[in-house]
Amino acid sequence: MVTILDTISNAPRLRHPEKAHRPDQEVLRKPDWIRVKAPTSKGYAETREIVKSHKLVTVCEEAGCPNIGECWEKKHATFMIMGEICTRACAFCNVSTGRPTALDPNEPDSVAKAVKQMGLSHVVITSVDRDDLDDGGAQHFADVIHAIRAATPQTTIEILTPDFLRKDGALEIVVAAKPDVFNHNLETVASNYLTVRPGARYFHSIRLLQRVKELDPSIFTKSGIMVGLGEERNEILQLMDDLRTADVDFMTIGQYLQPTKKHHPVKKFVTPEEFKSYETIGKSKGFLLVASSPLTRSSHHAGDDFAKLRAAREAILNKSA
Repeated sequence: MVTILDTISNAPRLRHPEKAHRPDQEVLRKPDWIRVKAPTSKGYAETREIVKSHKLVTVCEEAGCPNIGECWEKKHATFMIMGEICTRACAFCNVSTGRPTALDPNEPDSVAKAVKQMGLSHVVITSVDRDDLDDGGAQHFADVIHAIRAATPQTTIEILTPDFLRKDGALEIVVAAKPDVFNHNLETVASNYLTVRPGARYFHSIRLLQRVKELDPSIFTKSGIMVGLGEERNEILQLMDDLRTADVDFMTIGQYLQPTKKHHPVKKFVTPEEFKSYETIGKSKGFLLVASSPLTRSSHHAGDDFAKLRAAREAILNKSA
């Protein structure tokens, strides 16, 4: 990603040329294990209507998630706050880049009403990068958390945040709102950052996750990566060690899928057996939970995974008692 507020045109939405796909790049054919059916269920349609009626944005749609049919059928959705336009341009991401609009002061209440209407026991809230804001949108995250708590106190809340790079005090605002799970994705291994995630800093993201635990050890921390971007196996194992050094509880690993020909190409389709291997290794390194499969995404099965996280922590506490 690169911050582009000072260089973009006045056009409200655009795609960046650095995402351009070279004609000579080989396009790999999707294997059978990565294919999913188009969503057609009644539950999917009902969730879509709830999202539309509250004028909400979901990362499920914006990022073209392959699990949208399965999740929306069960009335699970990941709400994307602070607009549809990101201030960065990651080479893997299908969210539009440009100059964002002002924050909607009614959004926290709108999200909370949708959560209540959908009867969610666990909700995931994410956002675009908002480098244009003094706090990177931290207070808006906190406002959404507080609104959900007021509307449905029993709902557990998971947030998937930007890195709040160069936003002093932002992380503290979000942690003080006490989400149940704090997720910040590394997305890829360190060697890929210049080409895949250039606006971010690998070790800043590691430190962000570590700082969450220092501020509030009761909050579960989580991070995820995509594979198939040209990384080496030993780099993934090193990344696991870096996350464990930061005391991260939960790691997700999923297959990268190229949104359009202008985005970073898929270098490899990782087999289900390799994903299983990463899961086994991750658990041996001390993660409370590892979700690793071709279709794994950050918020896929988030509610079930949260229950597993709590059970794993309780088992450890009971063992040490």
